Amino acid sequence: MSIRIAGIESESIVDGPGFRFAVYTQGCPHACPGCHNPQTHPFEGGRMVEAEELMESLQASPLNKGVTLSGGEPFCQAEELLPFARLVKAAGMSLWAYSGYTFEQLVSEDAPRGSRELMALCDVLVDGPYVEALSSYSAHWRGSTNQRLIDLPASLAAGCAVLWQAEDPLAAFTRPAAD
Repeated sequence: MSIRIAGIESESIVDGPGFRFAVYTQGCPHACPGCHNPQTHPFEGGRMVEAEELMESLQASPLNKGVTLSGGEPFCQAEELLPFARLVKAAGMSLWAYSGYTFEQLVSEDAPRGSRELMALCDVLVDGPYVEALSSYSAHWRGSTNQRLIDLPASLAAGCAVLWQAEDPLAAFTRPAAD
């Protein structure tokens, strides 16, 4: 199943902890004013890729410790992203997703098809629309302070949003000394 993407960032350090492979999906219904990626809003455009092609690009960089799905709105292509998400998890990598939807919207009956299945494969959801008036450089891995870092395994088990807590936010950037 093909995924429509706007692009990738092979070694991002701003889309979650450590070096991450970021996939920017094409298409977003939210069109938040001040969005960092307005070129991803139209549902047409971008290019079509297969999950295996994304995995090849991901594996080309040994620095990556995880994958981040961003956009655009990745949950508008939740079903299409499932094969890639399964490959990421099979490779033992962490998986984060950014969404303009809230956790509560994504678990509702009105959520885009495949949303719950995609969330079940993700470790963290950065949820909620970007609100330009709430933009802050201190909003760690978030664009605005209304957005939350949601621990998805804990949240899905509890049936409500559980905030993610990093044990050591800098641990992802440190490496053991070479012998």
